[in-house]
Amino acid sequence: MKVLIVEDALPLATVYGHHLGRAGIDTLHVETGREALGRIRKGGVSVVLLDLQLPDMNGMEVLEVIREEQLPVTVVVVTSSGSIKTAVDAMQAGAYDFIVKPVAEERLVTTTRNALERETLTEVVAEVQKPTTAKATTGFVGSSLPMTAVYKMIESVARSNASVFITGESGTGKEVCAEAIHKSSPRAKRPFVPLNCAAIPKDLIESEIFGHVKGAFTGATSDRDGAAARADGGTLFLDEICELELNLQAKLLRFLQSGTVQKVGSDSLKKVDVRIVCATNRDPLEEVEAGRFREDLYYRLHVLPIGLPPLRARGADILELARHFLTQFALEEGKAFEGFSVEAEEMLMAHGWPGNVREMQNTIRNLVVLNEGPIVEADMLTTLQGRVPAPRREAGVVPLQVPVSQTAPRSSVAPGPDGWPVISLTLGQPYETLEKQIIEATIEACGGSLPKTARTLQVSPSTLYRKKEIWAAQDEADEAPAAENETEEVQ
Repeated sequence: MKVLIVEDALPLATVYGHHLGRAGIDTLHVETGREALGRIRKGGVSVVLLDLQLPDMNGMEVLEVIREEQLPVTVVVVTSSGSIKTAVDAMQAGAYDFIVKPVAEERLVTTTRNALERETLTEVVAEVQKPTTAKATTGFVGSSLPMTAVYKMIESVARSNASVFITGESGTGKEVCAEAIHKSSPRAKRPFVPLNCAAIPKDLIESEIFGHVKGAFTGATSDRDGAAARADGGTLFLDEICELELNLQAKLLRFLQSGTVQKVGSDSLKKVDVRIVCATNRDPLEEVEAGRFREDLYYRLHVLPIGLPPLRARGADILELARHFLTQFALEEGKAFEGFSVEAEEMLMAHGWPGNVREMQNTIRNLVVLNEGPIVEADMLTTLQGRVPAPRREAGVVPLQVPVSQTAPRSSVAPGPDGWPVISLTLGQPYETLEKQIIEATIEACGGSLPKTARTLQVSPSTLYRKKEIWAAQDEADEAPAAENETEEVQ
């Protein structure tokens, strides 16, 4: 990752390059805006230190081109001490940060490193969000980061023959995940055989897995292959694997080790080629520790683990799923539903979805069957009534404890019951206003020490310095019109 220094004054560029080089940061240097854009377009540049006064074009114009072309770089503006307002405008136009000339070495290095870390994080997020071939075959709906990670995991494990262990709450789509692994694997043209270990009577589960011969038990009127034999060449999915009794777990372990099936009531063995995918809504390690699941079987199965996130952790996927099911069920039921009202969407997002995607399916089908479209209103979500808090639109006041050490200098902020200062924040204000209140209260509680404030809030000191400069510039800009008005009144 390289830093591009855009500075027409060669002595300054040399100093910047020397400071950053001492910190182990690779740099490049150009003198004009056009050279800078050409170098950025070639790639390989992560951060740009952009001087606003260039011989061929203004730095703001360079920033505008970077934003319009969506060039993948993080820009730090370098400005003179008399143009803070311009730097603020640059940040509003897309710059990440600014530094003021003359630039101190520590500030230059810290700000550049922060920009590099930001760009690294941006690249990681972009890589995670990159479409995968697995998503097309998963049967899942949703593009959130947790689900994108699942798609990538499916794509990775599908190529292997190792056992997969899927965990997740009920209704998160464990069987959908297992089938997606099968469809993405070289075994896709062979059978996918699912078996729910919790849905089969205990005295029949062995027969369901391994099969039986005629006369093996009452009701066995003919030979029958079990799920393991039917899945030969393909995938056997054992759902709710933790429901198996210990004696049957031993037989399953023997099957996994030998790759042979012995039918109930038979002495002969049959070789099969089966990939095992299993799932549970319990914590398998807790089951092992409690003695309900064999440790050797656990390590045999828990080779490639996949954890499915609950619906409440999937953010905007909630609305994406709701719209998907609304379209699907409206078509099935011959209804004219087209979408959700704002209030209905707020109810969907506020609900905790303990039943996950399965609960979502039932909820949407219920409202489609019982109502008429075209828009789903909040009062149609009868299955959620009384279980979802109404969206709060009015402002409120909430107490916030600032975690400052007891040894911090005494503050005028009122102490809470545990000795930490407490401030009140009024909801309904812009995020920037709330952020400013929190930072200023913490600075006061820390006796005005910005380094101590930075440690308390777990942010970079340069972030605090930058924000204080921005706030000071904004205050000056706000005071200027007032001063002009006073002058006019006197005249």
